[in-house]
Parts: sequence; C-alpha cells; structure tokens
Amino acid sequence: MKRNFGYPENFCAMASILVIALAALLTGSSAFAEETAIDNREDTAAIESPTDNVETPALGYTEPAELATAATAPGEDFEDDPWEGFNEKMFSFNREVLDRFLLKPIATGWDFIFPDMVQRGFRNMFDNIDVVRRVVNNGLQLKLTGAATELARFTINSTVGLVGFFDVAKDAFGIEQRDEDTGQTFGVWGAGPGAYLVLPFLPPMTVRDGIGYVFDGAMFPPSYFIPWWGTIAGTFTETVNERSLSLDRFERVAESTVDLYGAVRNAYLQRRAAAIKQ
Repeated sequence: MKRNFGYPENFCAMASILVIALAALLTGSSAFAEETAIDNREDTAAIESPTDNVETPALGYTEPAELATAATAPGEDFEDDPWEGFNEKMFSFNREVLDRFLLKPIATGWDFIFPDMVQRGFRNMFDNIDVVRRVVNNGLQLKLTGAATELARFTINSTVGLVGFFDVAKDAFGIEQRDEDTGQTFGVWGAGPGAYLVLPFLPPMTVRDGIGYVFDGAMFPPSYFIPWWGTIAGTFTETVNERSLSLDRFERVAESTVDLYGAVRNAYLQRRAAAIKQ
C-alpha cells in the first residue's frame, strides 16, 4: 500500500478512526470468507487491461490493471461487507465530488505541463523516499533478501538515479522492488483482515491495513524533517501526479464496469490476500 499522509499530526485522528472501526469489528462483524470462488466476473469481463499499474490512492481507487485481473482470472471472493452502505457513500463522495471537481481538473493541468517521462520520474522519487517502510517490513517478515534488495535499490537510485528520478536499479541492473507494508506484516503474523473500509481522501483498506497504514506513515522520513505543511504539499503533489498518469485509464475502467465499487473492493482484497501469501 502506498503512503499518503506521512505527517505525524494525522496519526491521532487516523488512529482514533481505526480504533472505533476495530471495536465495531470485534463486537459485530464476521470474518471474510477468503477462500470462496469468484461469482461476479461477468459484470467486469469487458475491462481493458492497461500496460501499467497506477494508483490514485487518495480517492479510494485501486489500480486499473488489478481490476482487469480480478475480472478475468479466478481467485478469491470476499462476500462479507458489513459496512457496505457507508463504504458506498464514501466511495461515491471520493469519486463524484473530490475526484471530479478537485483532483481530476488539477491532474489534467498537471498532465498538460509535464510530459509522461517527467511524471514517471516524480513517481520514482516519491517511491524512493518511502524505502524505510519497505526495509523495515521486509525485515519484520524475515525476508532478509528483500530488505537487502531495498537498501541496494535505494543506494543506486539515490546516487546514479539522481535522487531517485530514474529507476536505475531496475532498468540497468534488473533489481526489482520488494514492496512490503505493515498491513502485510500483520497478515503474515496471522492477523485477519477485518472489515473493508472506505474513508474520505484515503485509499481502500481493511481494518488491519488501516492500522498498518498509520505505522507506515510514521516510517516516512521527511515528516520528521520538514514542516507539516510541506508534508501536506508533498502528499498532494504525489496524489496529483499519480492521477495525472492514469487519466484515460480510469475513464475506460469506469465506463466498462457495471459495479465499480464492487470491482474495486474485490480487486483490492484479492491483491492484498495474494501479497500476504507471497
């Protein structure tokens, strides 16, 4: 899961929301049925698979390529959605209000100013900064090779790659990223996912991944060295850049999906379950 809010001022508010959600889960929500078969592939079979996986994390979207995968390949189905009514309202708000009237217009202007190569360079830089989360969680899962790989990637990309603008580690040396986050670590340790949850301005998550999201934010190094408003500006810039890279793809996915909320939810849950099993 990618970081969005790295600044400490948001931790208390986010943690409070997640504690309330966890309490509700423990008192009335049932666990997900993670091993059942997909029964809704017909609704999303027409989704076109793009060439790149792109997230717009702040608005509750998942990656278009993940939606295509969920629509065309067998996998797990997650039928239990105890907060579906609330989630659908928040999903609609994120998509129909925040994205339509704020993020998409700004991203369209951003796309006009910066060519794709520059936008991808910005993405690489933001990703390079987030190395601490990946190193720590690889270590906590005893994936020592993964932790060493992340340190090597950071060293190469921060120097030869011009502060991470170019992914030289991958393009020149074939060193692939080993992405791990705290939600995955909790899953590897045996924690269940809990209920699916959609909140304003935030990516899709489960209760477990939301709690992990707070820990991931605490492992974002710049939040300890720059003012809070600088972290907010950086977060917003990263979100706009990601949205700019996926303007057309999200439109195609939305137009070809009967139940966009359900497709996003299933794709997210399938991806997270698969990541934990790796």
